[in-house]
Amino acid sequence: MSFTYATAKDSSVRDIDLTIEQGELCALVGANGSGKTTVCNIIRGFIPRFHTGEMSGQVLINGEDIKETNLGLLALQIGFVFQNPFVQISGSKDTVFEEVAFGLENLGVDVDIIRSRVEETLELIGIQHLRDSNPFDLSGGQKQRVAFASILAMDPPIFVIDEPTSQLDPQGTEDIFEIIKLLKNNGKTILLVEHKMELIAEYADHVVVLDDGALVMSGTTSEVFGSPELATHRVAYPQYAEAALGVRESGVPLARIAVTREEALADLTEAMHS
Repeated sequence: MSFTYATAKDSSVRDIDLTIEQGELCALVGANGSGKTTVCNIIRGFIPRFHTGEMSGQVLINGEDIKETNLGLLALQIGFVFQNPFVQISGSKDTVFEEVAFGLENLGVDVDIIRSRVEETLELIGIQHLRDSNPFDLSGGQKQRVAFASILAMDPPIFVIDEPTSQLDPQGTEDIFEIIKLLKNNGKTILLVEHKMELIAEYADHVVVLDDGALVMSGTTSEVFGSPELATHRVAYPQYAEAALGVRESGVPLARIAVTREEALADLTEAMHS
């Protein structure tokens, strides 16, 4: 897949060849301007429908080309969570309960089913106490949880999540990743754009690195974050991987590069008992 915006001279993404397996959490990382959001917009069908330009290649979901799929039907397959929850709140509803029900109403779902599905979703996300609150009276973290709930209530099999914690404090970030963990445990397929590498190292199954519109690395968290090559693509290492690479460069023969706190502690414990 390649795409060049109508107003641009150079391609935003070029020759992207990527497969995401069902039930996988795939993290898309790269420096600003590397093409991450463009890839997300292609997958959710916004390119080339709303963002015009020259596109080549295909995006297949379960073997079907999304260019041939109606956007309304595509919304049943892919739930998109925006970087900024303020733009995802509809503005047409006075309570969180009504906001979470909004997508189901647009799909023409039976009222009793809507009520049941919204109740289940509010409990699952842990925002029952906000059900009667006005969405615009909530904090940024609460708004982001409502945005997740409004998509989750529609129960799509695929989630595309674009930097959901960029405007959140550490507690808000932790809350959102608990929801992402919940989605993963429920078998959802997730494409996640995120800059917090420690969290990607902990939760992702597959990491894809973009640099200047090209896919330059792809593999497990250990393969990508344990590689000295990553530094050449303007992507930060998780702190434990960075420390382990430094130790290895100093001449200590580490068996592996630990990329999470748990792996680092396990390696340290093994070293102390050997």
